[in-house]
Amino acid sequence: MTSEWQGWREAAGEALYGASGFYLAPDGPGAHFRTSVHASPLFAAAVARLLRRVDAALGHPDELTFVDLGAGHGELVTGVLDALPAPVAARVLPYAVEHAPRPAGLDPRVTWTGAPPTGVTGLLFANEWLDNIPLDVVESDEEGVVRTVLVRRDGEQRLGAPVGGTDAEWLRRWWPLPPPLSLDGTAEPGLRAEPGLPAETELRAEPGLRAETGLPRDEAWEAAVGTLTRGLAVAVDYAHTREARPPHATLTGYLAGRQVPPVPDGSRDITAHVALDACAARHPASRLLSQRAALRALGVDGGRPPLTMASTDPAGYVRRLASAGEAAELTATGGLGDFGWLLTPVGVELHEGTGLPGGTGLHQDPGMPGGGSTEQRRDTEVSGDTGGDGERPGDTKGSGDRPGDTKGSGDRPRDMDGDRALSGGTGPSSAPLLVDVADDEEE
Repeated sequence: MTSEWQGWREAAGEALYGASGFYLAPDGPGAHFRTSVHASPLFAAAVARLLRRVDAALGHPDELTFVDLGAGHGELVTGVLDALPAPVAARVLPYAVEHAPRPAGLDPRVTWTGAPPTGVTGLLFANEWLDNIPLDVVESDEEGVVRTVLVRRDGEQRLGAPVGGTDAEWLRRWWPLPPPLSLDGTAEPGLRAEPGLPAETELRAEPGLRAETGLPRDEAWEAAVGTLTRGLAVAVDYAHTREARPPHATLTGYLAGRQVPPVPDGSRDITAHVALDACAARHPASRLLSQRAALRALGVDGGRPPLTMASTDPAGYVRRLASAGEAAELTATGGLGDFGWLLTPVGVELHEGTGLPGGTGLHQDPGMPGGGSTEQRRDTEVSGDTGGDGERPGDTKGSGDRPGDTKGSGDRPRDMDGDRALSGGTGPSSAPLLVDVADDEEE
C-alpha cells in the first residue's frame, strides 16, 4: 500500500492479504488473538458432531468433505479429525483454506489451499472468517451527506466522495441511520428509507454517524455457499442485526492480544462485526442462532459435575470440572456465547421437530420464535457485541475484556438476548441439524 488515500476495503485488503499482509506473517493470527477453537477442544468436538449430523442427512456418502474456511494454522480441522470416530474420519476429505503457507506438522490428510474446493458434499465451516472480509466505511459529514471514509497507511482518515450505487442500496436496507433534522425539527429524507422505494441521489444522515457497507460479506458468503453441491455451510462470528446496529460502526484492530486502532500497515488484524442477517437473506432457508444455543444443542454446556463425584472419582471430577469451565467460556453471556451462528443448508431438507431425517433427541432452543413473517423473523435479535472492547493477551478476539471492565458496557445500543434465533426465511424454527447422534449411527 502506498501513502495515497484509499477506501477501507482496498486498504484493509492489502494490509491483511497483500504480499506482506498480516495473515501471511509466519507467527499467524494466533499470536494476536484467540477464537473459540483456541479456547477449548470442546468447540472442535461440537463441530465434529455437527459434521456427523450432516453426514447422516446426506445418507453417509462414500466421500464426506469438511472445509475449514479461514483455517489459521489448521487448529479446527485437526481437532475435528481427532474427534471423529475412525470409520467416519476415514471417509472425510478435509480441506483447510488459508492465504498463508501450509504450517509444518499439519496432518497429511488435510489439503491446504488458498480457495475452497467446489462441487463438494459435506460441511463448510467458517469460524471468524467473515469479519476479516474487507469492507468500506462511511460517515455523514457536517451537512449530513454520507461519504466514503478514506485512509492512508499510517491510519489517518478523511472523508471522500458521497456514497452511491450498490453500497448505498445496501445501507438503505441493512444499516438504516437516523436522517438529519430539518430546520422545523422534522426528519429529512435520507438513509432511513424503506426497502423498495426509489433510491435517493444522495444519502443523508445525522452528522458524525458511521456505518460499514456489508455487501462484500454478503457476496463472500454467497460464493462460499455456492461451493457446496449438498450439505451445510456455517459461519460463526460476532454480529449485529438491523434493529441494533451500532451508531459509530465497529472497525477496529487487534495486535498482541489487545484492541488497537485499525491502522492498515500490515502489522495488525483489521476486523469489523458482521451483519449476519444480511448474509442470511441471500438464502431463504438460512437460520441464525447464538453460539450459546448452537453449542448447547450440540451437547456443550457449563454444568458442573455432581459433588459426590469428588470422593468417588477425584481425577474424573477434576477433568469434568475443567471441561465445565471451558464449556462455560464457550457459551458465556457477554462473551463467546453471544457470537452468531449462520447455518445455510444446500440440498438438505431441514425437517420441523428433529431438523434431520431420522434424527433423534433434538435439543430445542426454547427462545426460538415459532413463526412470523420473513421480515419479522429477520429482525429477531441474535446476540453479538457491537463495540468490541479491548483484550488482554490471549483473550478472544471480539469478546475480550479490559481489566476491570465489562465487555460491551457502554457501547451496545441495547441488550440483546443471545438465546433467541433469527431466521433468514420461512420454514421450521427448530435448530437445524443440531440433534443427538442416533444410537444406530455409524461409529
